[in-house]
Amino acid sequence: MGTGFPAEDAQNDFARARRARMLADLGRRLRFEPDDVGYILPFEEVVEALGRVAEHDLGLQSIALDSIVGTVDRTKEFDRAFRPTSPRLRARWQRIAEAQRRGESFPPISVFRIGELHFVRDGHHRVSVARSLSRQDIDAYVTEVQTRVGPGDDVRVSDLPIKGHERLFRERVPLDRERRSHIRLSDPWDYGSLAEGVEAWGFRAMQGHRAFMDRAEVARLWFDEDYKPVTEMLDAADLVERGETETDAYMRIVAARYLLLRTHDWSDEVLERLRSAERRPRRRTRMPPKRRRGKRPPY
Repeated sequence: MGTGFPAEDAQNDFARARRARMLADLGRRLRFEPDDVGYILPFEEVVEALGRVAEHDLGLQSIALDSIVGTVDRTKEFDRAFRPTSPRLRARWQRIAEAQRRGESFPPISVFRIGELHFVRDGHHRVSVARSLSRQDIDAYVTEVQTRVGPGDDVRVSDLPIKGHERLFRERVPLDRERRSHIRLSDPWDYGSLAEGVEAWGFRAMQGHRAFMDRAEVARLWFDEDYKPVTEMLDAADLVERGETETDAYMRIVAARYLLLRTHDWSDEVLERLRSAERRPRRRTRMPPKRRRGKRPPY
């Protein structure tokens, strides 16, 4: 919608974009959503967390504006939906909006692509104006960056340290895609503990085989000889608790096996003792009695 006067319409466009940003912030607070849901993603931090593998030029493409969620160097000027966060952007933003309303053409923007997400290198104001005008796509020169861990469609700034832990697990335990698809933890911070457990298992396996194995071989043998049989036994013995993934259950029961029995081996006897321990009612911890005021404790 417009008045037919590009300059006036551009002013209204900027005011509407700023108002939409403030309303979005208010809506997140009312829904008790984390503050960083609306934060624009910083490209360098994302790449560092996910682990850069390679990059290559894909040339000129038309990309969806909704897929642009990050920036190389403008983290404080726009939110994740590329709404302006500061009135200081007004002059340049309105010049571009006015030019677009007059039908003037602009050069393609430049972006990095990670997974299905895009990060702007050049053209932040053009993206912001295009989104405020409800356009669906924009022409862009695309450079694809391959990473060890995918970002996911809803990744937030607070997820980056956790993504870093997942990346380190994949580096320390390089499973193939099919085996890796079975590894899911409810708490991603546990990836580090799982990696340490696999490395310890690998050390014992090399001692048993009296042969050196690289990380890929250790990861494959651990999955085939320990993880898969254990998770199958847990499922058959009904030891996977509600809300757990099979990897959660594996970590819990392996830790319990060593703490209770001081063994790394599996057998029917070990499994039965663990099943009994899991089903045994847990004793309540008694609180010490409250000290009465005015009475001295005995010494």
